[in-house]
Amino acid sequence: MNEPTSHSGMPLRHARPVGPMRETDMGHHRTRNPDGTVRIDVTPDNAGWDFLSFAVVELEAGDAHASTRPGEETAVVPLSGAGVVRAGNQTFEISRTSVFEQMPHIVYVTPGDPIEVIASEGGFEFSIGSAHAEGKYPTRLIEPSQMKQELRGGGAAYRHVNHVLAPPVKAERLILYEVYVPRGTWSGWAPHCHDGRDGSPYLEEVYYFRVTPDNGFVMQRNWRDDEDFDEIFAARDGETVLVTKGYHSSVACPSSHMMFLNYLAGELYDDERTTPPCFDQGHTWIQNDWDRDAWDLPVVRKPE
Repeated sequence: MNEPTSHSGMPLRHARPVGPMRETDMGHHRTRNPDGTVRIDVTPDNAGWDFLSFAVVELEAGDAHASTRPGEETAVVPLSGAGVVRAGNQTFEISRTSVFEQMPHIVYVTPGDPIEVIASEGGFEFSIGSAHAEGKYPTRLIEPSQMKQELRGGGAAYRHVNHVLAPPVKAERLILYEVYVPRGTWSGWAPHCHDGRDGSPYLEEVYYFRVTPDNGFVMQRNWRDDEDFDEIFAARDGETVLVTKGYHSSVACPSSHMMFLNYLAGELYDDERTTPPCFDQGHTWIQNDWDRDAWDLPVVRKPE
C-alpha cells in the first residue's frame, strides 16, 4: 500500500508534542448518536453534576417516546416536525417547521405526570429536559406570546435572545433560552460564569447548537484563569456542549449563522431564576462602548 505524501511528494509530516498539553474532557462534547431515537442524552450520572438532564429525540411518524419523572419538572421543546404530547390527563399538539423559522410552543410538565410523545406524519424531533422540582407549577402549554424577547450586546457580539422558559415564564428550577447569533460573531460576551464562584449562582448548562448552512461549525470555550481548566470545542450542527464550570463564550464560523438552545438548572429556585451570572471584569469595558478602539482597515500601511 502506498504511503500518503505531501504536495511535494515527501512523506506526510506531523508536529510532535514538545511540551505539556492541557486536557479537554471530551465527555463535555456530545455528538449525535446515529442509532436509536435518542440522539443526545445528558444525565446527572453521565455529566457528573446534580440537577439537569437533557435529551434530543428524533421519531419517525407513529413512533412514541415515553417517560415518567417523579420529583422533576420537564420541558418538551419542538425542534422540527410535529407531534402529540400527552402529559398527565392533558394532550397537546405542537409543531415547528425549523428553529430558524418559528418560535416554539413548549409543553411544561409537572413532576410525576406520565409523558408520551407521538410523532405525527413527517416525523418529529424535540428536546426534553428535566430538573429537580416539588410540583409548584401545573402541566401546561407555554406559547410564544408569553416569552420575553431581547436584542443583547453589540458590535461583534450582537445577538437575539428568546426567554422561552425563563422569567417572566414560571418554573421551579428550569431555565431555557434560544439564542440567534449572526455568522462570524460571538455570544456570551463579556464572558460569564455561574459555577458558584466569584459570587455567581450555581447553574448547570447545556448548549444545543444548530447552524445554517448546516456544513458550518461553532467554537465554544469554557475556562477558569484561577486553575488549570481550559476547554475548547468545535461543535457541528445538532451537537451539544456541557458547561460544568468556568467562564464561557461561543462564536459562529464566518459562513454559518448559529442558533443554540440552552437548558439550565441549579440552586436558583422559582423567582430567584432572575439572578444574573458573574461577568469577567477583564472584558466588561466593551459593554459600555462596543465601538471603542474599533479598527478601520488597513491598520498599517507602506510608507509613502
